Amino acid sequence: MAYQEPAGKEPTIGKLVVDAFDDFGTLLRHIIELAKSELKVSIQAGGLGILFFALAGFISLLAIIMGSIAVALFIAMSGIGIAWCFLIVFGGYLLIAALLGLFGYLKVRKVRAPTRTIAQAQETPRALIPHEQ
Repeated sequence: MAYQEPAGKEPTIGKLVVDAFDDFGTLLRHIIELAKSELKVSIQAGGLGILFFALAGFISLLAIIMGSIAVALFIAMSGIGIAWCFLIVFGGYLLIAALLGLFGYLKVRKVRAPTRTIAQAQETPRALIPHEQ
């Protein structure tokens, strides 16, 4: 049996529900399209930002190399052999790396498990189970 519209001007509840679902579906599709277009622009901008950060890091690495050579040559002006000057710079970098590694180790040792969050997560299933009174 086909759907027949009642003779009166008032729409039926069924038609109102169908119209509401259609409108909701259309709204949801438009929201998804908007989100896709916004994400596309954000991803492009983010990708460009990452590229610029990578280039800045690479150029900084080159600057560190040039600075290291300059420091070694300045030490060589004092009359020490050039090989020893580069070895001194190398030792300085090893000392800096060791100190940074020690600081990192001390900070990582302070990391603890999120005990309050774990306790709350364990209580959540208990809250969802109906209790007999």
